[in-house]
Amino acid sequence: MLVKWEGIVIRGVDYGESSKVVTLFTRELGKLAIMARGAKKAKSRIAAVSQLFTHGYYLCKAGPGSGMPDLSQGDVVNSYKAMRLDLSATAYAAYMAELLDRLTHEREANPYLFQLLVHMLQYLNEGRDAEILCRIFETKMLQVAGISPQLSGCVMCGEQREPYVFSIGQGGLLCPACVASDPYAIAITPSTWKMLRLFQVFDVERLGEIEVKQATRTQLKHVLRSYMDEHLDLRLKSRSFLEQLERMQMPEK
Repeated sequence: MLVKWEGIVIRGVDYGESSKVVTLFTRELGKLAIMARGAKKAKSRIAAVSQLFTHGYYLCKAGPGSGMPDLSQGDVVNSYKAMRLDLSATAYAAYMAELLDRLTHEREANPYLFQLLVHMLQYLNEGRDAEILCRIFETKMLQVAGISPQLSGCVMCGEQREPYVFSIGQGGLLCPACVASDPYAIAITPSTWKMLRLFQVFDVERLGEIEVKQATRTQLKHVLRSYMDEHLDLRLKSRSFLEQLERMQMPEK
């Protein structure tokens, strides 16, 4: 039986001398793996559509059982060439793809996540602010994982009283009356927590230009990464490389 899916390659693993197992995130079925036989050959018809980050349509042979579908042919929608030429943008894309891969299950349709990934790759391809795009994506993925921090008021009493601190352990903002409940809470500026709350609710499709001060960028990264380390058991190779790259690109003091 032939089936056709619209998908984006989020992972690829060599299989034998000439083939690859390609993990797609599809609009129709969410994440699934397909066999791309001969994809490593120079003249293969499916080589281009099997590359990491490629957005395309994938025509596959799928049997009646649960075996891995075979890729017959594919049509490229977007290969994001400009992004691929930028090491930093590619590193951010790899981190987003791996985070998506680790926080989703096989064959669970999620058209929203598919469209989110499309927008992120397109924005990276356009040269948008990769660091801020990454913070937005991390915030959205915390929602997918069901562990979004409470940012509409105090996580302990529900009151809206500033100045807030951010509690990693409690899972959100703490007001002055409840700050003593977490001696390790992070001091957080209004700009940071309001931006985090905005990232939770706004439509990525309507993203305009976002100007963020360096101090806020630093705090956004610290809060989100600390929160993810506490509440998600993930060790991502792409994050290690990205952080190494970020350190290399930091301006000298």
